[in-house]
Amino acid sequence: MYVKFRDKDNDEVYLTYKINKDIADGQHVLVIPIFKQQLLFTQHKIRGIEFPGGKKEAGETSEMAASRELFEETGASIKHCEYIAQYRVDRQSGYSFTKDVFMVEVEEIVQQPNYYETDGPLLFQHTDQIAEAKKSYLLKDAAILHCLERVSELGYY
Repeated sequence: MYVKFRDKDNDEVYLTYKINKDIADGQHVLVIPIFKQQLLFTQHKIRGIEFPGGKKEAGETSEMAASRELFEETGASIKHCEYIAQYRVDRQSGYSFTKDVFMVEVEEIVQQPNYYETDGPLLFQHTDQIAEAKKSYLLKDAAILHCLERVSELGYY
């Protein structure tokens, strides 16, 4: 399934739902982690509460980047990972990017001495339990919210 819309900056977004056999080849990753029937978020030090994610590093696959970002930002390890979507943002400013989205069932969360640019893991049953003022702009992003709906539609959450 393919969805096209405009984001808050009026940039075009192209969202495609994937199946696990599709190849994840974006430059960035987003992880929608589930731990004991709750959504796992991270508290970004500047942006606020959001799902873990980030840029792929040299030599990494998207799956490797998803695992690394999840661990760095929350201390969580993966029990099961599904590639569920990819979206491309064509920015009017000229900088466009593609992001691979994964649904992850978390095995465990281990407290870390350092969570890099975040303050570590947070668990919520639903996004509406998070105060709007505490949400990162990314947690209000239409592409990410579509992906969260997709996780629900697929029966993962």
